[in-house]
Amino acid sequence: MYTDEFTHRQIMMERFYEYHHYRSDSPLSVDFHQHAFYEIYIFISGDVSYIIEGRTYNLRPGDILLTNNSDIHRPEIHPSRSPYERIVIWLDDSFFNWLRDVGDDLTACFHDASNRNYRLFRPTETQLLQIQSVCHTIEKERTNKRLGNRVMIYSSIIEILVLLSRAYYEIADSAHHSVTENQQINQIVSYINNHYNEDLNLEHLADQFYLSKYYLSHQFKQFTGLSLYQFIMKKRLTIARNMLMQGKTVTEAYTECGFNDYSNFLKVFKREFGEKPSVFIRK
Repeated sequence: MYTDEFTHRQIMMERFYEYHHYRSDSPLSVDFHQHAFYEIYIFISGDVSYIIEGRTYNLRPGDILLTNNSDIHRPEIHPSRSPYERIVIWLDDSFFNWLRDVGDDLTACFHDASNRNYRLFRPTETQLLQIQSVCHTIEKERTNKRLGNRVMIYSSIIEILVLLSRAYYEIADSAHHSVTENQQINQIVSYINNHYNEDLNLEHLADQFYLSKYYLSHQFKQFTGLSLYQFIMKKRLTIARNMLMQGKTVTEAYTECGFNDYSNFLKVFKREFGEKPSVFIRK
């Protein structure tokens, strides 16, 4: 069986896409993170719940998660007799450009999942077998040196996107019972996502949602896995990073994302992403 050696790297080393098949037999811990790209996560085995933007998805083998470049997420891997096995596909936005030129926007399902704040879908057995078959083709091509194997992999990634997009819009929301959530916290997360550039201190949010500060803090940490301050900071930094990728200046990014202090922005950006904004832009 083809598998990759797992690393905690959350940065793409390839230009357009990366495909990884991971199998972890020993306990594993992964911190909250966010990508500068789209991610397809196909769960194969283990005992895992996945926290994304305040919702916890209790996964079954065959479940698929879709995250975009602004979702804060992490898996919670529980002890299990089965190994933690999954397929992860990373896709840079530039991967989709020529597909948009021919009239197909295969990022639509990612954006719809984000807009609905519901990233899990559970394909039928037939749909899953089709996707798994293409994954097998990718893994077979990665292990040989035959002419055109990179083209075959590229075309297979596109085939997965087409199969996944069709399945996504054909399936009803049949997995809602597998989600642990709190409607008040969902509303607060949505408010933060829409008002990230405003004053979002605890007192303001408590007043906005008619909650006690203690209750809000406790419930927010319980359902998102992060303190209110940590979540807001990660969200602002993620949006600032995306602005830099879209060509905005450092000054525009930090002022438009609610940072009042330039030097503090540089410090927290480097702590979150491992490099200064100016270095990030050059790369």
